[in-house]
Amino acid sequence: MSQWPSVAEVRSDLPTVLVRFREGRTRAFSFGNGVPEAVMLTYDEFEDLDGLEKFPIPDEVLEPKDLAEQLATVVAGEGPPVLWGEGGRPEAVVMSTAQYRDLRGDDHPPAGVIDDPTIRTYDTRPLPDSRPLDLDSWAAQMGPETQELLEELRREDR
Repeated sequence: MSQWPSVAEVRSDLPTVLVRFREGRTRAFSFGNGVPEAVMLTYDEFEDLDGLEKFPIPDEVLEPKDLAEQLATVVAGEGPPVLWGEGGRPEAVVMSTAQYRDLRGDDHPPAGVIDDPTIRTYDTRPLPDSRPLDLDSWAAQMGPETQELLEELRREDR
């Protein structure tokens, strides 16, 4: 079995996905048939990442039952992200993995590389010219007002 839920599994579980999103128990996740083909995320995350400015979004908010009927087509298509939720209120978004990478500003993997954009790791090793942050040096570079503010904060801490 694949590590990603299939389109059929997600389609049959859409109301539960909404409940998990509402309760904060599920974060954005990829799904597809053997490989990550699409991403499901909350509407709030989509908004926080400026999705409304980055993508043309239809005015229609699909109900779970309507999305269930169209999900295979949505995943296969090249259309815009799809908003869905209950009562006409957008609560979640379905988009392609490429659109999700663009939403987050991530790079795209080379052709043929299977990549789940919801589980990315980044090289966090320091660069050769990196040096530790020294708050006093930083404040000195920012000027006398910043140095005074830093001293005031230190006095308050004591």
